[in-house]
Amino acid sequence: MNRFTSCDTNKIVRIKVFAEDSMFNAFLLLIPYQSWRGELDQDYSTNLVKLVRIPGSPFQPRPGLSGDKAVPPKRTPEEEWYLTLTQGENVPHNIRRLMRMLPSSPRCKMCNSPFKGWGGFLMHLMGRDQSRFNPRYCQPCERFDHPGGAEVVLTMLFADVRGSTNLAAQMSALEFSKLINRFYMVATDVLVDTDAMVDRLVGDEVVGLFIPGMTGPEHPSRAIQAAQNLLELTGHRDPKGPWVPVGIGIHTGLAFVGVVGGSEDRPSDFTALGDNVNIAARLASHAGAGEILISDAAYAAAGLDLGNLERQQIQVKGKDEPLGVRVLRT
Repeated sequence: MNRFTSCDTNKIVRIKVFAEDSMFNAFLLLIPYQSWRGELDQDYSTNLVKLVRIPGSPFQPRPGLSGDKAVPPKRTPEEEWYLTLTQGENVPHNIRRLMRMLPSSPRCKMCNSPFKGWGGFLMHLMGRDQSRFNPRYCQPCERFDHPGGAEVVLTMLFADVRGSTNLAAQMSALEFSKLINRFYMVATDVLVDTDAMVDRLVGDEVVGLFIPGMTGPEHPSRAIQAAQNLLELTGHRDPKGPWVPVGIGIHTGLAFVGVVGGSEDRPSDFTALGDNVNIAARLASHAGAGEILISDAAYAAAGLDLGNLERQQIQVKGKDEPLGVRVLRT
């Protein structure tokens, strides 16, 4: 059932919704009445459903409460993936405004879902926890709950610790683990600040995905910015030298992006796959300490004027033709 009562029509509206056949049984929202008064009509049950329904949550309106308006045809999972990866999640304006009223920051960049306070607890119950790939997003906004994805043009950044084998031989295992963990933390902060998805933290390597729907159309330039910031924060501009030597590869191209390897009882992962991903990885392996190797494709897409950068032709494993790159040094 749905129940609507007004405690004080000049101050707040109290909304209580009970969802049937749902993991989430009930919740209570207090919202400023003035902000919603113009949107409520006599069919308040329909408006309640519109106000409290959150995309990706287990709560769904029951049949008969959606009004007589025509429902647009449902998109296929592939279409949903493509739109999300290229344009971002389509979150209605009224949902974003409602989420903004719930305490407290930090919030999802796309839908405004709170991660702290009682609002954050409410989002937890509704399956909108903070993403582990990028804490600026909630889980439904950074991926879907089912395996799948789409081919999209994105920019990939691979950052490797150069000479990690020699570094490990010069210190204890504990000291080396602390060094790599520090590198992970710095790299993750840089990628999050530039709106990238942290794809992998593996061994001595960090991988960031600059996806148009999350980073924006300027994803190639944001990746180059992230690479420059990472080299600076790892000490490559310090006259004494870096505290950890890092080489970076950046490439822009078409790749499959989505959730792979998951089912009800098996883990899944959000990642990018394809030949262009391998090219970005190869560029990182060729980059020396303090170098950023930017493929010609990424450099052209970025549209930046970085001066008279050195140009090289690199023979990439698995390719007959050499790959053109620009070399950006600190």
